[in-house]
Amino acid sequence: MAYAQKMLLEGVSDAVCFVLGALAGYGLGQAVGIDIFADGYSGAGIVGILMVGLGGGAGLHIARIWRGRQQAKDRLKEAEAD
Repeated sequence: MAYAQKMLLEGVSDAVCFVLGALAGYGLGQAVGIDIFADGYSGAGIVGILMVGLGGGAGLHIARIWRGRQQAKDRLKEAEAD
């Protein structure tokens, strides 16, 4: 795979997984009754914002784990082919 394709895959997978994780954090907050868009900065609103940030970070971490496993599989296939 060319360098540009690897970088594109990395960027797109990071972005997609970050957004999905952030949406999961937002949805979890909504499920427990936390509205991050409420007026002012209440304690619940701050917790909701924190949940969105942690969800995005977790999604990004999952994307990097997935890419690492894919790269390990690719290296194993190349080693077996030699």
